[in-house]
Amino acid sequence: MTEIYLDNAATTPVSDEVLAELTDKYKNMYGNASTLYGLGRESKAVLEDSRHVIARSINADDNEIVFTSGGSESDNTAVIRSAEAQKKLGNHIITTAVEHEAILKPMHYLEEHGFRVTYLPVDEKGQISLDDFKSALDDETILVSIMSVNNEVGSMMPIHEIGEILKDHQAWFHTDAVQAYGLTDIDVKRDHIDLLSTSAHKINGPKMLGFLYRKDGLKFTSYILGGDQEEKRRAGTENVPAIAGFAAAVKTLTAEEKQTRHARFIKFKQQIVAGFTENEIDFAINGALDDQTSPHVLNLWIKGISTYVMQNNLDLDGYAISGGSACTAGNLEPSHVLIAMFGKDNPRISESIRVSFGRYTSESDIAGFVTATAKIINRLKKRRGQ
Repeated sequence: MTEIYLDNAATTPVSDEVLAELTDKYKNMYGNASTLYGLGRESKAVLEDSRHVIARSINADDNEIVFTSGGSESDNTAVIRSAEAQKKLGNHIITTAVEHEAILKPMHYLEEHGFRVTYLPVDEKGQISLDDFKSALDDETILVSIMSVNNEVGSMMPIHEIGEILKDHQAWFHTDAVQAYGLTDIDVKRDHIDLLSTSAHKINGPKMLGFLYRKDGLKFTSYILGGDQEEKRRAGTENVPAIAGFAAAVKTLTAEEKQTRHARFIKFKQQIVAGFTENEIDFAINGALDDQTSPHVLNLWIKGISTYVMQNNLDLDGYAISGGSACTAGNLEPSHVLIAMFGKDNPRISESIRVSFGRYTSESDIAGFVTATAKIINRLKKRRGQ
């Protein structure tokens, strides 16, 4: 049975372009980029060329890109090291209630060490209020960390507006852009972003690799202690072949390609909604279908059927979907995102699934998903005597 993959918000398959680059560089570019002999200089050149490609993709300067092991390390570094560096100016941090655990757990850590954290609430679309943000901001605020796109419901936060508010404030502005990078237009200068986190495996690149954009002039110690790699900002020998693969993935994401994917993903959402409606499936959307929601994520409340049952039945039929964040899907804890949106007693919390689209998703994949979902629901109803 061929599995249809509809969990691209969790990870994406490595593209042919990336695989070709990885194969070539792992075979031929094995020198340590910190060494001075020929093989090392060749690796250093590839490293810096890749850094340039990636910097251009967010309108950053080359020296502002620090390669890391992925989004979690980038988030942890940005949050913890920024708070420590800025604590002489205050102890207040602002974030949201729907951040990824790679933000929320460092926030809890900082609270245990004397910092005061405001968790902004969200509405039923998964959006924060700018009025709430302005009310929370004070003279003691030293860091604001707000995700660009939510990984569970796709809500897009008002990053540009927040950056405008903070441009003359002492607080550093960090955004977790793991779900936004490669799909939305990111310009760190236009949006007054000081720190930004990404992960390569979300854009058909290799796993265990990401970068932290760190605005020039921001000073804090390396989170990983050791050697002097990455201009003393992140210790550890750079994985040059994987970084070259990351750059290869970025090169495929031209402005035209982003627009094409955006349009395709919106059609997929419309196809699912129309198909569910035609098959008389009792459902609702968690979030929205407006232009403040990323087109690649669709979170669905399948009324009366538990997430676990729906996910397992779709898996048996060959469809890979998620019950929420892949980082917490291995346990039975309810989604903190849906709880923040609807309250802990709402049935959506235990009856929702997430589908997410990627480069290789097709209309036939979506059609098959709709048909399979309808059949599963009818089968379950018959078992219940409905």
